[in-house]
Amino acid sequence: MHKHVYAGAAALAAALGTCIPVHAAGDADLTAIRAEIRQLKEAYGARIDALEARLRDAEVSAARVAAPAATRLDEAPMAAPAGGPERARAVPDVSAAATGGIAAFNPAISVVLQGTYANFSQDPRRYALAGFQHAPDVLTGRRGLSLGESEITLSANVDDRFAGNLTVSLTPDDHLAVEEAYGFMLSLENGLVPKFGRFFSGIGYLNEQHQHVWDFQDAPLAYQAFLGGQLGQDGLQLKWVAPTEQFVELGAELGNGNGFPGSGDARNGVAASSVFAHTGGDIGASQSWRAGLAYLAERPRARRSVALDATGALSDVAFTGRSRLAVADFVWKYAPNGNAHETNFKVQAEYFWRRERGDLALDADGAGGPVQAHPYSSNQRGGYAQAVWQFRPAWRVGARYDRLSSGNPDYGANADLLDVSFSPRRYTAMVDYTPSEFSRFRLQYASSSTRPDVTDHQLFLQYLLTLGAHGAHRF
Repeated sequence: MHKHVYAGAAALAAALGTCIPVHAAGDADLTAIRAEIRQLKEAYGARIDALEARLRDAEVSAARVAAPAATRLDEAPMAAPAGGPERARAVPDVSAAATGGIAAFNPAISVVLQGTYANFSQDPRRYALAGFQHAPDVLTGRRGLSLGESEITLSANVDDRFAGNLTVSLTPDDHLAVEEAYGFMLSLENGLVPKFGRFFSGIGYLNEQHQHVWDFQDAPLAYQAFLGGQLGQDGLQLKWVAPTEQFVELGAELGNGNGFPGSGDARNGVAASSVFAHTGGDIGASQSWRAGLAYLAERPRARRSVALDATGALSDVAFTGRSRLAVADFVWKYAPNGNAHETNFKVQAEYFWRRERGDLALDADGAGGPVQAHPYSSNQRGGYAQAVWQFRPAWRVGARYDRLSSGNPDYGANADLLDVSFSPRRYTAMVDYTPSEFSRFRLQYASSSTRPDVTDHQLFLQYLLTLGAHGAHRF
């Protein structure tokens, strides 16, 4: 750009030099000379502006290429390339519009379409996690052909300080829900990123990711039992990324406890709080890793849940008290020489431990009438481990193992009916084909034992189609 400025100055000087002999020229000549000088200034000014605009565009493109420790927006369904989590620290969250690359003035709009064929050997309407109270809407799905959940996302910069993101989901039964609707601050000093509105919590590894980028069709059993499938709530979140070579991220959240294991009851103040920490980095050019710890505290009041009773039926229960959940997660990725396009391998695992103390009311007959609450306490745990191998471009295979332990809950006066000691488990295998970054087709089989003496053989055939520029996902 400086060369063009010097060239413009030289040309201007040359033009002025030609004007020296005409100091005695008339008014018409002076007017012509001034017009020529003005034209030169305008021409080189426009050229400089154009070069500066090209430079800005190149810088944005370079930033998007250099910093996707998670998959970039336009690579949404693809496996994330190797490269440590520290490469994503410049991207606060899922909104690529925050980088100014997708849409400078208009929101970036994307749509994710899903559909599924499901075959179950057991009635999915009787699905339950024996020994656990879980959210009523935790289901395996419906038999046969069905439309999966579709997402519409809009994201953009609001101004030079704020950006926003809205994700609306369309359920197969034609219900519209606001999945995420939040704003966050840009360019805040000291690595701080405040977020406010409705969002998926930052606890754990899988929870912040949208369902369509999961490596398997459904959530792990631990997410179903402890987080109702996926924890989202309305509130505030603050993240801080340390200015160190190794990726270090600390975060805290305050929310209304709207998502399970909360109750979503109206109250003044805060019903849920959480803290989390993540760290990670690169191991040479081919490997990267991330590990994290999180703690969630909730105070549900009359939380509606379902539990499998001793008769094999599902009973409605309501819990009031304290719920504490700790989560540990670990992810390791490998791609030869950092080239994840040809082949890559990923190992992922999370472990959950929950303690609840309070009162439990049982509505055994489902009539919903007044029931008496009795003391209840439990220490329960569970987790999963999975591995996914992309053995050639566009083709991946994966396996996952889930297991829960109900522990020895104290149901008090409800023990005769609710004391079902069981450890749900599931084995899952999948193969998927991704012809482009905008489409994926997956075949998945699972052997699921979530009720005593019952094994459900589950077969899924799923498609995922992405329309438009979709937001970048985390490492």
